[in-house]
Amino acid sequence: MKLLRAEFTNFRLLRDLILDFSTDEQTKLTVIRAENESGKTTILNGLQWALYGDKALPGGSRQNYRLHPIDWDPSEGERVQIAVEIDYEVTTTRHSKNQGPIDTTQTYRVVQSTYERVRGDSWEPGPTSVQLFEIGDSGAVAIEPPEALIREHLPNELREVFFTDGDRALSFIEADVSLSTKQTRVRNAIQSLLGLDVIQDARDRVKKAASEVNRQAKAISTHGELTNTLDRLSRLEEEASTMREAIKDADEQFANFDERYAEMGKKIEEALRLGNLEDLQQQYSQAESHIRTVNAQQEDVRKRHSELFRTLELSRDMMAPTLAKGFAKLDDLRDQGKIPNATIPVLEERLSASTCICGESLQEEGQGSLRRRSHIQHLIEESRKADALQGTITDLYFGSVSLLPTQTTQPAPWCALSAEVTTQRDRLDQLREDLGKQSRAIDSKLKQIPNSDVPGLRDARRQYQEQRDRSNATRSRLQVDLGNVLREIEQLSRSRDQILRRQDRGQRFMADLEVAQDIETVLSKAYDRLTTEELDKVSSRMNTIFLEMIGADPQQGALIRGAMITRDFEIKVYGPSDRTLNPDRDLNGASRRALTLAFILALTKISEVQAPNVIDTPLGMMSGYVKRSVLTTAVRESSQLILFLTRSEIADCEEILDAESGLVVTLTNPAHYPVMLANDPGITERTILKCECNHRQHCAQCRRIADDA
Repeated sequence: MKLLRAEFTNFRLLRDLILDFSTDEQTKLTVIRAENESGKTTILNGLQWALYGDKALPGGSRQNYRLHPIDWDPSEGERVQIAVEIDYEVTTTRHSKNQGPIDTTQTYRVVQSTYERVRGDSWEPGPTSVQLFEIGDSGAVAIEPPEALIREHLPNELREVFFTDGDRALSFIEADVSLSTKQTRVRNAIQSLLGLDVIQDARDRVKKAASEVNRQAKAISTHGELTNTLDRLSRLEEEASTMREAIKDADEQFANFDERYAEMGKKIEEALRLGNLEDLQQQYSQAESHIRTVNAQQEDVRKRHSELFRTLELSRDMMAPTLAKGFAKLDDLRDQGKIPNATIPVLEERLSASTCICGESLQEEGQGSLRRRSHIQHLIEESRKADALQGTITDLYFGSVSLLPTQTTQPAPWCALSAEVTTQRDRLDQLREDLGKQSRAIDSKLKQIPNSDVPGLRDARRQYQEQRDRSNATRSRLQVDLGNVLREIEQLSRSRDQILRRQDRGQRFMADLEVAQDIETVLSKAYDRLTTEELDKVSSRMNTIFLEMIGADPQQGALIRGAMITRDFEIKVYGPSDRTLNPDRDLNGASRRALTLAFILALTKISEVQAPNVIDTPLGMMSGYVKRSVLTTAVRESSQLILFLTRSEIADCEEILDAESGLVVTLTNPAHYPVMLANDPGITERTILKCECNHRQHCAQCRRIADDA
């Protein structure tokens, strides 16, 4: 899939903008040069809205996100028509015995449209509609319904793979969201782009087929027990299906509210900066960082405390009174000389030595030495015939040594370890409470800030946190309930199979069920194998791209030794001696962006899916070698690359753009005159202007004061 063209109508600053994209195989890079506040993020949002609908907008809906131009003139009408139109092409391949692979390319046009009614300072959103057309020689043919085919071309799980905001490029590794949310993002992206959801759909259809066999068996059954069993199975399978969907919904809700919670935290920090409260903002950030650190420490101590209940020390200390009596008996036997039963080992040791216990030689030639050795061998054979109970007691005596107390006069070792961990937990709990008090103290100060929306943001953040926690609780409860239902289904299935095997008419149904079970097993194994194999491929490719981007050579002792995706779909980075590095704290901004871009590019490369990578400000916070390396690698690994770059990002990369770009345009915001623009554009309304200037050019419209410096 490749983007061909996009047209924006009254989408915020984009009143009337048309963009074309390069599809040339040799020069597949499109560069949209634009400074800050020149429509880059708005274009990215508009493209996603056109393809994915209202859920792709910031905030996930249109309720609080205005689409129409903010300075819309009411004289032009209070009803503002808004639309984004995208032309794209999809290439499919079929294999012919005679001609080999044959590619067929089809062009489509998707139009997302709506209206907003503007009345003074207020506005009301209208309904959103989407249309899809197949473009051919005879014109445009509407496709109904459009959503299914659009999702096939551009799965929703891949939205952040195809469209990446440089400021949010850390969505797969950022610390602001939970680990489960990051893992879900990575897992969904990998499974969707690799087409593994097709296997999952096939598994679901096989399960439905098995359920249909159950219904057929029930329809002809005269066996009361079988009928009751099939009825219960049918109800439980429906419950399990409903629970799986509910768990999936709860997962999506959790991830959504988790993201909103993180966004509110960022907005609070931004509000504090805008309010010239740097000191308060710093306190807020530090409190949040400390809370996250303490939370991690608490989790670690809780795990250590839990592990104490599986140690030998606990068993030894709990059994101490009983063991003491046993040890006393064994000591008495030892004092009586009945244990240890060490005769045989001692005698065998003598045979291997050169001197007998009596001091006579065992090595010299002669009858005396032979007689002594023969006598010792005789003693060994006689000892073997000794009472077996003595050997058992001896084994018990020496085998129980590990259960002896290590320090009889000191507190029990396990109690000491438990006391140490408990003390740590108490200390961390107190520290967490103190940090909470600090946070509440900051909140109290925020309430006193005049003309600030921070209290409102705080309230929204609290609500998102509550909704996130409720979703998590719902998910956990459903998972427990589903586990119980699946165990009951397994038991009932065994009962059903036993009954069917006893009936002549049941043999056919048993055969159908076994076929369904065999197919499901094959699909499950294929799903697991493909997931593992493809995950390893993506992980390896990501590591190669990432190290190349940042110029890290493990052979030269670089700090960053590698990156990988774990089987739990977590992206991890490793330093010297394979020490795990925290991407949020141990990597600089350039490396963090490079890591996410490496994951996105590796995923699209391994999947062999031709799809665009549209990236806003990918080279931010980068300079020198890393910036040029990231750009070069991104161009090489992508099948179609569309970059929104500022002049500072372009600096020092002009030669690369000369060679790789197939299309370059420049966007200008007229509102930047006279502070940043050199010439008056003669336009008073808020809009974005386009010119054909490339990365080395500027015209009267796009010339900036800095260009003449």
